[in-house]
Amino acid sequence: MIDVPPFLSKPSRKDFLRGAAIAALLPLLPRISRAEAERIGVLEIAPGIFVHVGKYQLVNETNRGDISNPCCIVGSSAVAVIDTSGSFAMGSDLHTAILQITDKPIRYVINTHMHPDHVMGNAAFQAAGTEFVGHYKLPAALYARKESYLTNARERLGEASFKGTEIIPPTVLVKDGLELDLGNRVLTLKARPTAHTDNDLTIFDHPTGTFFLGDLLFSGHIPTLDGSIVGWIKLMPELMQEKADRAVPGHGPKSMPWPDAILPVQRYLTVLATDVRGMIKEGKTIEDAVATAGQSERGKWALFDEHHPRNVTAAFTELEWE
Repeated sequence: MIDVPPFLSKPSRKDFLRGAAIAALLPLLPRISRAEAERIGVLEIAPGIFVHVGKYQLVNETNRGDISNPCCIVGSSAVAVIDTSGSFAMGSDLHTAILQITDKPIRYVINTHMHPDHVMGNAAFQAAGTEFVGHYKLPAALYARKESYLTNARERLGEASFKGTEIIPPTVLVKDGLELDLGNRVLTLKARPTAHTDNDLTIFDHPTGTFFLGDLLFSGHIPTLDGSIVGWIKLMPELMQEKADRAVPGHGPKSMPWPDAILPVQRYLTVLATDVRGMIKEGKTIEDAVATAGQSERGKWALFDEHHPRNVTAAFTELEWE
C-alpha cells in the first residue's frame, strides 16, 4: 500500500502513484541496451515496453507480413504481447526477441482486432499457460474470414514464411473492460464500439501511461476502414479524453504524443465522410466517389492508392443509408 501525501490534488495524486509504481517496477525489469534492442528488432519506448516497428508496405514474400507494430510489456511476474505480426515466421522472430529480453513467462497474447497483419503470428506463441485475449466479437470475425485470410496469406507470403501460420482465436473475451496483472503492472483493456472494425480493443499501461490503440491509430500509413466511418469519427473524441503520456499506433512510429497523434486520422476520415455525403446528396454514383472523394488527402499518406479507393467504397456504402 502506497501512502499518498494528503495535500496533493487529484491529478497530482495520480502522478504520484504512477511515479511510485514505476519506481517499484524498475528494479524488477530486464536491462537491455538500445543497441541490443535494435539488434533483435525491438525498441524500448518506456520501462519494460518494447515495440517492433513494421514497414509501410503491402504484405509480400520479402517482408514476410512485417507491416504492423507488435509490442510486448514486461511485468515483474509475466509478459503480455500485443499483436503478433502477419505470419508465423514473423511471430517466431518476435517470440525469440522476447526470450532475449526476459525469462518471464508470456501469459497473455492480446489481439487488438481481426486483421491478418496483427494476428497471423499467434501460432508462434501457443504454449501451456498462455491465454489469447480479444474483443468479444473477434472470434466470429476471424471465423467468417478464416479461409480467405489463410488463402491470401499463403499467396502473398510464399510457402516458407506462411508455413505454420494458423488462425488462433481468443480464449479470453473482453465485452466491456478487463484488467490484466503482470506483476506490479496492471493493464486495462477496453472493447470499443464499431470503428476501424467491429472488434477493436485498446490497452492502457498504468505505470507508464502508455496507450495502445491498434489500428484505431495510424500514422503515415493511410487509415483503412473495415467497420464504420461514422462510428470511428464518433469514437475519436472519447479516445482523446484518455490521459496518456504516449500512444502506440498499429502502423507508424514506435510511439507518439497523445492525443495529437490521432488528429490526422480524424482529419482524413472527416474529409472522406464530408466528400462522400456531398456526392450522395448530388446523386453521384459510387464510381464517381471513388474517382474524386478525399483526393485532397493524396500526398499526405503512404499507400494512398492501394487503400483509399476501398475506404471510399466502404464509406459510400454506409453513408448512402443515412
